[in-house]
Amino acid sequence: MQTRPLGTSDMAITPIGLGAWAIGGPGYAFGWGPQDDEASIRAIHRALDLGINWIDTAPVYGLGHSEEVVARALKAKKPGERPYVFTKCSLVWDDSGRIGHSLKADSLRREVEASLRRLDIARIDLYQVHWATFQGGDQNAPDLEEGWRALVEMQREGKLRHLGVSNFNVAQLERISRIARPVSLQPSYALITRGVEVEILPWCLAHQVGVIVYSPMASGLLSGTMTRERVAALPADDWRKRFGPEFRDPNLTKHLELVETLRAIGARHGKSPGEVAIAWTLRHPAVTGAIVGARNAEQVDGFIDAAEWRLAEEEIAEIAAKLE
Repeated sequence: MQTRPLGTSDMAITPIGLGAWAIGGPGYAFGWGPQDDEASIRAIHRALDLGINWIDTAPVYGLGHSEEVVARALKAKKPGERPYVFTKCSLVWDDSGRIGHSLKADSLRREVEASLRRLDIARIDLYQVHWATFQGGDQNAPDLEEGWRALVEMQREGKLRHLGVSNFNVAQLERISRIARPVSLQPSYALITRGVEVEILPWCLAHQVGVIVYSPMASGLLSGTMTRERVAALPADDWRKRFGPEFRDPNLTKHLELVETLRAIGARHGKSPGEVAIAWTLRHPAVTGAIVGARNAEQVDGFIDAAEWRLAEEEIAEIAAKLE
């Protein structure tokens, strides 16, 4: 599989990386319902066997569980077969599992040490600030510079190979760039979440900041396997059931109609609607790679072709017409 340089880093990544959010399992505010760890490990192994060379996780995914599952999966791989491991910081939780947010230097240092321990590695390849602010927090992010300086210091100590951010706006990117420019940004980007095209992606392109987008299939909505019946049957502890307005009408009907356009385009090439959706995000010149989650090996097989297949210009125009 071909690779692309990630920003100004020394890492070249495959166009698709494996997302480890859903494999964190249930039992916390942003879970995806029940998940089998052995199925998760098989999904990771399948992704690596097919050429994917990076995994994106975070401590908050399962309150540490996703990182532990990733570590279990990688333990079976020889050093030369191991992928880049990307994880995050800033979302923390208390003993009751209630999730909060901190960019204080001492909190970030505890997070780094905990992730290194859970992942069972000596250095994290890409360490990303998950959110500058979170769920009603101070939108001025007063601790942003303190936190970023702390991460730069830990990078110098050898604990972190490269630094990136997730869910940042341009003003926040410019603030931390005065200290040290991140090598990457991780925004949400899909056919139904295109807001980053206005300012954020152009800024990243102009400043050589790599972009690894998450939810290119809109958390499964554009996969081609989501139906109205499946949405209704989502487990009560699946975050999409509670926090997903896109999974409710009138949005749901509109999105499922879009999927039929993707299905028709994909059918011409033997691709799934989800692969069309992923390829659409990868068409943007600012986008280095797309994070695609998988809960089992079969799901990996279902999206892997999107890594190198590209839409024709007339197909991009066809999708654009549907979005109008």
